[in-house]
Amino acid sequence: MIIEPSVVHGLIAAQFPHWSDLPVEAVGASGTANAIFRLGADKAVRLPRTEGSAADVATEHRWLPLLASRLPFPVPLPLAQGVPDRAFPRPWSVCTWLDGTNPRPGDGSSASELLAADLAEFVLALRRIDPADAPAAYRSESLASRDTETSEALATLDEFLDGSRDGVLDGSRGGALDGSLDRALDRTVDRASATAVWHEAVSAEPFTGRPVWVHGDLQPGNVLVADGRLTAVIDFGCTGLADPAVDLIAAWYLLTAEARETFRTAVAADDATWTRGRGWALSIALMELAHYRDTNPVMARIAAQVIAEILTDHSRARVRPPSSP
Repeated sequence: MIIEPSVVHGLIAAQFPHWSDLPVEAVGASGTANAIFRLGADKAVRLPRTEGSAADVATEHRWLPLLASRLPFPVPLPLAQGVPDRAFPRPWSVCTWLDGTNPRPGDGSSASELLAADLAEFVLALRRIDPADAPAAYRSESLASRDTETSEALATLDEFLDGSRDGVLDGSRGGALDGSLDRALDRTVDRASATAVWHEAVSAEPFTGRPVWVHGDLQPGNVLVADGRLTAVIDFGCTGLADPAVDLIAAWYLLTAEARETFRTAVAADDATWTRGRGWALSIALMELAHYRDTNPVMARIAAQVIAEILTDHSRARVRPPSSP
């Protein structure tokens, strides 16, 4: 769905005329849930692209003010809730604008131990928030319940890698992946290794405790950084109660190996929780790669990088000598 700034300006003029003189600017984001526009200097307009993301509008308006007051980093604060009309058929929202940039796989921020510490601080603060009356998160199911879908995505990995080796997916031919990442995948990714990581994850001790608050989608498009530090966390459409391992996907989506260890130490993840977190990251990335490889180059590139990080990480762990007694 392509939404022009003129549509947003019309919605604002009709429903919130006191903001009608503010300029509207489209934001070049790769997300698939919402179209984002900057309204003036300090506001953002979020228009859901799907019915599923439209349902998140009421959830965010209900819970973000509470979460914001208890979190150590800025999150978007809802300012107004728009209603469907002939110009746009879904509920939509106006919230505060937050400064910062989305990190990219392999950039300097991903190796920042300060960013790792910031992410851990955010995750732990979110877990401590009272779960009373909170909704289930988008990813509140058990990891094992994703086995069928994840296995189907694993089955497409060979086809993807064959296309990669044939040059179908390199940047010079307009595909999803640039050449350097293409070569990295060719070295580190294979279906057998990915399957082994997945089986290990679903065989890990399951979570049986009380669900905690999670963001649910700590990916590059949903965090903002500056100078190697976390400046804000955005897009809470997946938030709610779930296994705390869900938010450990940040370790592979946002961090490189050394920073990942800093993050793990700070969140005090035991082996079972860490293994489930790695499984969540792999499952999500495999499904995103299968779904977006022909339609969303940025999302496909991120997913491919995550898979490579996971398999390299897992391979290193298997050859690491045991610690001294």
